[in-house]
Amino acid sequence: MFESFDALFLARFQFAFTIAFHIIFPAFTIGVASYLAVLEGLYLKTRNPVYQQLFRYWVKIFAVAFGMGVVSGIVMSYQFGTNWSVFSDKAGPVIGPLMGYEVLTAFFLEAGFLGVMLFGMNKVGEKLHFFATLMVAVGTAISAFWILSVNSWMQTPAGYAMNDVGQFVVTDWFEVVFNPSFPYRLAHMLLAAYLTVAFVVGAVGAWHLLKDKTNAAARKMFSMAMWMALIVAPLQVLVGDFHGLNTQEHQPAKVAAMEGHFHTEARAPLYLFGMPNQETAEVDYALKVPGLASIILKHDIDAEVTGLDQFPREDWPPVATVFWAFRIMVGVGMLMVLAGLWSGFQRLRGKLYDNKLLLRFSLLMGPMGFVAVIAGWIVTEVGRQPWVIYGLLRTADAASPIDKAGVAGSLIAFIVVYFLVFGAGTFYILRKMAGNPEQVTIPDYAKHKATMAAERIYDEEV
Repeated sequence: MFESFDALFLARFQFAFTIAFHIIFPAFTIGVASYLAVLEGLYLKTRNPVYQQLFRYWVKIFAVAFGMGVVSGIVMSYQFGTNWSVFSDKAGPVIGPLMGYEVLTAFFLEAGFLGVMLFGMNKVGEKLHFFATLMVAVGTAISAFWILSVNSWMQTPAGYAMNDVGQFVVTDWFEVVFNPSFPYRLAHMLLAAYLTVAFVVGAVGAWHLLKDKTNAAARKMFSMAMWMALIVAPLQVLVGDFHGLNTQEHQPAKVAAMEGHFHTEARAPLYLFGMPNQETAEVDYALKVPGLASIILKHDIDAEVTGLDQFPREDWPPVATVFWAFRIMVGVGMLMVLAGLWSGFQRLRGKLYDNKLLLRFSLLMGPMGFVAVIAGWIVTEVGRQPWVIYGLLRTADAASPIDKAGVAGSLIAFIVVYFLVFGAGTFYILRKMAGNPEQVTIPDYAKHKATMAAERIYDEEV
């Protein structure tokens, strides 16, 4: 079935397939971990049992998603040795320590406190348990910090030199970690994770409100989610603009592909839709707004915008893929902004939980955060091509000298196992989300404390 593809294409497809699965889970767990910390903090402050119900409801979902994220991430790391050994050899002195820092800081922090968060609610004090939840949330954010530092360095390499055997070696760790694109990409990704979870939580709340609009836990979920949409979605648009300007400065070919600009021109149009034709270097069937791209990218309608004609054709990324992935990401972002503004309007009218059209729209928006995340990563990774380290190491030169049959066999195995294992895990998560949060049992803490005190007295007597 893979006769028409070479080993390089299959290796690239395998990595794309595994990362598309993997990125869903970290994007979800980063947001859910922070959401759990907020819920537990609000419970300790207000003693409202609804917050504790929601914490217990979502912590089980978090545990399953966290496990799937860890497993899918480990599988990806092995591909550096099997399919991309040349890249590992040349970039290892830079990439290896950064990945090690992620394990030593984020993963150890998460692993150390995860058990307390999941199983210690009735075994440790409330403040210690809240601290454990905070540490897990901080750990997920630190993990994103290091992973995005690695990927950002591959996009905008800095602080390096080449040694005698052609390896990248570090000359300045600060420049490596805080490379030019890193701050923008970290902020963009963290906000994307929070928005993704906000719309999942909003969809779950909407699902239960459509069944029973008096459901207190569902009302609280939906209200919190819509506040996030109202505040964070417009903020993400602003951060995305800054990120785009940074990309225009350091990776102009990627932005040219995103915008469909084959030709350098002043008063560059914004192509809303069209079919980029890489062979003719034109956008067919284009629907465009004259001058708007110059305003967005340069904040000046008369500014000249760099097109792909400034780069050799062999350095062009796959334009159509980048062009459409970018429009999917932006389109979903605009729907998120719409959902936030719509919910804010209904909240002012006192109809937030009564507007069935809004609830159904929120239900449909539930998976859209994942769509935007995957589309964004397609823009980032495909837009970087043909480079694996931008401008320095081509993807074709980074692959292992591996037989096509070996890559094809492992790819088929990945596809089968991933759909079985992660499909089952996702099905379980959806089943948990369909459960009524009001039916979550809250333990009697007064009775629990009395029992623990009696056990201590018994132990002392023994």
